[in-house]
Amino acid sequence: MALPVIGSLEPPPLVYDAATALAILLSSIITGFLIGRRVRLLLQARVSRDLALIISRAVSYAIYSLGVIAALSQLGVNVNVFLLAGGVAGIVIGFASQTIAANLLSGIFLYLDRPFKQGEPVEINGVGGVLHDVSVFSTKIRRWDGVLVRIPNEEVFKSIIEMPARSLARRIDYQIPLARGADVARAREAILRELEKHGLVLAEPPPEVYIESMGEYGTLITVRYWSPSKRWFDAKISVIENVRKALKEEGIEIAAPRRIVELEEQGGEQDNNSAGEQGN
Repeated sequence: MALPVIGSLEPPPLVYDAATALAILLSSIITGFLIGRRVRLLLQARVSRDLALIISRAVSYAIYSLGVIAALSQLGVNVNVFLLAGGVAGIVIGFASQTIAANLLSGIFLYLDRPFKQGEPVEINGVGGVLHDVSVFSTKIRRWDGVLVRIPNEEVFKSIIEMPARSLARRIDYQIPLARGADVARAREAILRELEKHGLVLAEPPPEVYIESMGEYGTLITVRYWSPSKRWFDAKISVIENVRKALKEEGIEIAAPRRIVELEEQGGEQDNNSAGEQGN
């Protein structure tokens, strides 16, 4: 005998949509948490902990947002209105925070590229010193005079960055003006002898001493040599002092700055006439 059918066991459509929406929301939360955690673990080996946390949270929140939109769509809510409002708000916020976003993205790219490291001497846009810190929005340099300078990351990312410590050797150039009538050949030999016996001057590439120009008041010679990057400053100041002493011992005079003052004769005659009239 057949049993009577009491009722349908299928749930109402609203209950089914609500259960599906809840499942989508829970799945997005779990997925966002797991992916965000994975991203943070991967980035911590390459960037700072704070930046890895910011990026991982952004990824998680993006997944959460997609899950909320999908859940609302499952419940029959028109999400186009929210997307349009979010798009308009995003455009307004984007225009209002272009500088902040540019500095943030530049900071992320600097972390990924790693063009320099903390404690390394650098020069950015004419600002030279030791790299103090690279944060999310700015880069800080301790200048050679001790002043801490903050540079926005957007400017750093677009600038030419000089990193002298990355080279094994650096070249040093300076010019010496010799007085008129000085023996240039003897001066050149004295300078080369001093360079060859100096401990911080490299033999390869060999040092060079040559005439740069010849003027009315003397001869300008250029001294060029290479030294280890770590001792560059010591080599620069010590070699200049030794060269000066060597030229002095050889009796070679270094040209002093000269200034020519011209007096107008007409003005002098007027002053003499005025003085004579006052005397009379």
